Amino acid sequence: MPSLLILNGPNLNLLGTRQPEVYGKVTLAEIETMCRVHADARGVELAFEQSNHEGVLLDLIHAARGAHSALIINAGAFTHSSIALMDAIGSVEIPAIELHLSNVHAREAFRHTSFIAPVALGLICGFGARGYTLAMDAALSHLGHNG
Repeated sequence: MPSLLILNGPNLNLLGTRQPEVYGKVTLAEIETMCRVHADARGVELAFEQSNHEGVLLDLIHAARGAHSALIINAGAFTHSSIALMDAIGSVEIPAIELHLSNVHAREAFRHTSFIAPVALGLICGFGARGYTLAMDAALSHLGHNG
């Protein structure tokens, strides 16, 4: 059975109240529930984590090797600043998908640069909370899982 790891970076614990005009009104707990229902319907395991600390995210990525089939990461602001996350994702040798709630390319210029993109299969952005299940389906399709 495939296993997906969904990682959420800094400030995503504030979803639902943080700039709802940009990120929507759905909380991270609601997104997790939506993802768990989606995973159950497709017969896959799911781990869902959030941290505001780069080192914790690095440790979770390292631990994913051999434990998960694919990684979905919404690295938040670390997307635009963390070479360490890029190196970790590139080192664990599992497929990764970069995810953002907002369309980062329609926002400030600094958000147009991603250190995650070079080591990701692809990028899903701008679809709000629905982007999580889109990313799950993309990962499962890449893995050849038709659940």
